[in-house]
Parts: sequence; structure tokens; C-alpha cells
Amino acid sequence: MKLALVVPGGVDASGERRVIPAVLSLVRRLARRHEVHVFSLFHQREAGRWPLLGAEVHNPGGSSNLVCEWRALQAMRAEHRRAPFDVIQSLWGGPCGVAAVWAGRVLHRPVAVHLAGGELAAVPDIGWGAALSPWGRWRERWVLRQAQAVTAASQPMLALAAAVGVQAMRLPLGADADVWPITAPRPRKANAPLRLVQVASLNRVKDQPCLLRALALLREQGVDAVLDLAGADTLGGEVQRLAAQLGLAGAVRFHGELTQAQLRPLVLVADLHVITSRHEAGPLAVLEAALCGVPSVGTAVGHLQEWAPHAARVVPPGDALGLAGVLAELARDDVQRLALAARAQAIARAEDADDTARRFEQLHEQLHQRLASGW
Repeated sequence: MKLALVVPGGVDASGERRVIPAVLSLVRRLARRHEVHVFSLFHQREAGRWPLLGAEVHNPGGSSNLVCEWRALQAMRAEHRRAPFDVIQSLWGGPCGVAAVWAGRVLHRPVAVHLAGGELAAVPDIGWGAALSPWGRWRERWVLRQAQAVTAASQPMLALAAAVGVQAMRLPLGADADVWPITAPRPRKANAPLRLVQVASLNRVKDQPCLLRALALLREQGVDAVLDLAGADTLGGEVQRLAAQLGLAGAVRFHGELTQAQLRPLVLVADLHVITSRHEAGPLAVLEAALCGVPSVGTAVGHLQEWAPHAARVVPPGDALGLAGVLAELARDDVQRLALAARAQAIARAEDADDTARRFEQLHEQLHQRLASGW
């Protein structure tokens, strides 16, 4: 089949920096069997085109959502004239979904939309989520109702879709075992500090202040714990300043944005991977940590909400005191921590990147058959 894959970005020609790992894993696998053209709306403002992992990336460029959507539509029309697409797949709704749906209508091709972020979310106190505005709510409903298929990474995302009258199919974006080789959970070293890691950009949604306050409370309880934070800083040093104010300067290390190859050693030495997000569709980092034998704890979002309590431990978003309690409990109970790790790894292995690609291929084949039958 010939596939059009519409993404917001994360498809740099380097394959390492400025990438979205889940997108790369899917592109690599789909391109082994199909002709894949990736249309990236916002990777860079300048128009460009480059090969990536067996696929062809089209970056139409532009300085606004409307311009990028229009140029992406025109780029898909031009490529369709060269040889017709069979299916159009959008990863994320929002502008990507808009461009994909319009292309589907213009080119008379089936469209699938995968919900992978804040398309249906609303977090008023930080002003985040497409569902905060009437326009955002209308846009997402229109996109999802125009699509021939809707998928989402986790059960909480399916619930958000159902709340707006859309039936979606659960389809996790799995971790790539080629990049994150499966490693057996390991016991903690006696008398060693509890090593925590979080892989996430420093931003309002990820709520690192909750994590830092939990770490301060944990240390006040007498638990020797250290934290590695890996992710681009979008807050201008705000999180670093809070760490210093809480007396955590020696207990927290800020690594900035790392490649996948740089991240894995950091996760491998961790005892717990911690999520403090206000909203998540996944995230992929939970699955990557699980392949490394590291269990995740944190707020009840995405996969953590799905897996709790048998493969993860959760607290309500923003509950630093509750999170500190969970961390202290697992610091003192390594049997429980290892059991969580084993169960999480079993899930991550079953729903890995190979499984993700197989399920997308099955969906695309179903849509292609509907097209062939004159849908």
C-alpha cells in the first residue's frame, strides 16, 4: 500500500535529535512493507523534503496552523497525482487531523486518526488542552467524526473520545525493543540511594514541581533518594530554581534533552520511573522504562491509570504528599517494586513497537478493503 502519514514534527533527518521516538519506530516498520510518505506540519518553518528510515518526509513549512494545514494538503495532492495513496493516517488530532481529513475528502481516500496528546483534554489552571476553547472542542469533534477510524493509546483516551460521542479503538504506541533491549528487573543495592528518573520535557503539563515536592517530602522521611530529570527545559530555569529553594540542589541532576541512546543508560540504573503529568495519552517513556525492568509510579494518567495497581502505583495529579508515600513504601519493599516491574515489562513486551505496527497495518488493510469495495 501507499500510505500518507501526517505528523506534527519529530522526523529530523538525523534520526536522533528533534525526533518523536514512537513516530520513528512506526515509520521504520511500515516502510519495510509499504510506500510511506510522512507529511510533517511543524518540524521546521522552511519547506523541505528528505529520506528517513525508508520513508520520504515532506515538510511543507509555514508560520501558522492554517498555512501548514493548507500546504500539507497541497503536498498530499501533488504526491497523490504521482501515484494514488491508499490510506491517510494522522498521528494526533488537531491540525494534523484537520489536514488528514481534508486530504481524505479531496482525494477520496479513507482517513484514520490516532489520538496521542491533548486533543480532548482540558486543564484550566495551566491553560492547556484543546478542549478548553469552543473552537478546539468543535475542531476535534469534526475531525473525529469525519475520520473512518479513530484509535488512541490508552483507556483514559478512549473514555475522553466516548464523552464526545466517538468510539475509538485502543492502540498503544509501543516501545522499540531494538532501541530499548529487554532487561530483567534488578534488585536494589543494599544501602544505596533510591534512584528516581523522569523522562519528560520541563513544562506545565509534566508538573515537575509536584515531583520535586514529593522528593523533598521523601527525604524528610529519612529516605535517601536522588532524581535524574531528562528533557528539554521550556520554563527558563524555573524548575532548577525550585529545586534549589527546596534544598534539593545536590539530589537532582538536570540532563537536558538526550537522544534515545543517551537515555537508556540513565533509565537502566534507576529504581523507579516517575510520572507527575496532569494529562498523558501514554506516555511512551513508561513502556521504555518497563522494557528496562524499571517500574513506573506517579499520577493517574494514561498507561499508569490503566496498569494500576497491579503493574503501577498511582496518586491523583498534583498529590505530592501521596506520591512521597508511595515512593517511601517502594523504597522499603523491594519485593513489591520488583513485582510491579515484572508485570509492567510483560505488558510492554506484549504491546511493543512491532505489535503497534502490526495493528496499524491491519487497520489500514481494513480501510483499503472498504475503499476497494466502493465505500
